[in-house]
Amino acid sequence: MKNFLQRRSFLKASALIGSALGWSRSEAFAAATAIETQIERAHLAPKPVGKSVIGLKTPPIAQVRVGVIGVGNRGSFHVKLLHACGTKAKIVAVCDIREEKVNKTKEWLEKQGVKDVTYYHTKPDAWKEMCRRDDLDLVLIATPWEDHTPMCVYAMQQGKHGATEVPAAYTLDDCWKLVNTAEQTQRNCIMLENVCYGDEELWLLNMAHQGVFGTLTYAECAYIHDLRESLFSKTTYYNQWRIRHNLARAGNLYPMHGLGPVAQYMNIDRGDRFKHLVAMSSLEASLSEDSNVLADPTNEFYNRKNFKRGDMSNTLIQTHLGRTILVQHDVVTARPYSRINALAGTKAFHTGYPSRMSMKGKGHEFLKDEDYKALKEQYKHPIWEKMKAEIAKNGGHGGMDFVLIYRLIDSFNRGVPLDMDVYDAAGWSSVTPLSALSIEGGNVPVKFPDFTRGRWQEARKLGILTDVK
Repeated sequence: MKNFLQRRSFLKASALIGSALGWSRSEAFAAATAIETQIERAHLAPKPVGKSVIGLKTPPIAQVRVGVIGVGNRGSFHVKLLHACGTKAKIVAVCDIREEKVNKTKEWLEKQGVKDVTYYHTKPDAWKEMCRRDDLDLVLIATPWEDHTPMCVYAMQQGKHGATEVPAAYTLDDCWKLVNTAEQTQRNCIMLENVCYGDEELWLLNMAHQGVFGTLTYAECAYIHDLRESLFSKTTYYNQWRIRHNLARAGNLYPMHGLGPVAQYMNIDRGDRFKHLVAMSSLEASLSEDSNVLADPTNEFYNRKNFKRGDMSNTLIQTHLGRTILVQHDVVTARPYSRINALAGTKAFHTGYPSRMSMKGKGHEFLKDEDYKALKEQYKHPIWEKMKAEIAKNGGHGGMDFVLIYRLIDSFNRGVPLDMDVYDAAGWSSVTPLSALSIEGGNVPVKFPDFTRGRWQEARKLGILTDVK
């Protein structure tokens, strides 16, 4: 009876919203029914077409041969970090739809003495031609979000490992395509979540897994970054692809930078799992108000007022063990940059921006500087000390970018499982479509799929905690 009443309330509310938008009653009812059906089916898993890639090991590759698709903002920097790996990796091919971006990367590589690289550009499907080469081990993808899954899937189908910028997928169907293709081809598929390799994040990871926080109970994380000028820019993002997502979709468009580290603190898919979420969005105001300030009349988005994503997106996730995680997304207000990075347990609490710790029995204040520094020194992740010189030289968001690429290549060199796998990529990425469904359904709970198909219950350690060479 309860579910029946909830369904009637949902359909009635949705019909009223549809009427306010000028829809007919039948159109509004049909739209509401379609959303409800999607919500009910969101957690269902398709039939497997391969075997699990949890703990996937492949033969060691002395020198990883890499092809890069997309050398605009992120991709061009990945090329530099791959080159910084020395003989551990070799850049074999570079592809971008824009010839000028390819030429700029070619010029930089040749200045470094790298000349035996094949370059692809202009043709929309040139990336497929690159993926079909028989002298590639890894395809690294740094293109607009909607291209990540089809490119990664195609690369794996050609026998290559796939590494894609965040998000790995943008729909639930795409999440499953990544999982099924990885299992079918037995290729690695990793989402390049650099924040998991930050100094602060690895410090918290060490403490969380060594019991400093006690029993973990909740976390708060975010992507807070004022991107308004970049969103309206005609040059920052190819074909202004990023603002188009704000126009077309509600929900948390970019949860991974905050959520990835939290998922690792909490052993998500390694003993716990995301169970369901509830999402809520504020009204949209900033992009509409700025559309005739930051854009001129020649800009496609000048004076636009129909952006779908609200200024602030709040998503509350509950895990199987009962933990809760608040995930925020705001890229259009004057709030200073933050990923929050708050973690609470029965013995300790941390919050970031700036980083502060408080401990049980230490009073009602954050730790004094000397106590904080002692804790930082005691639990500092060894890779940041081991690679201090390389991190300082190569950088990238304070050094986390270099650590990410180094760990990726080094794992292939040694033939050990990667630090993150396709199940992480799918699980963290799925927050975007699931949060959109929750909002469209009237802020209702939406269940997560189990991308591991039951194997999340197996306790397993992250490589970055157990295998640092």
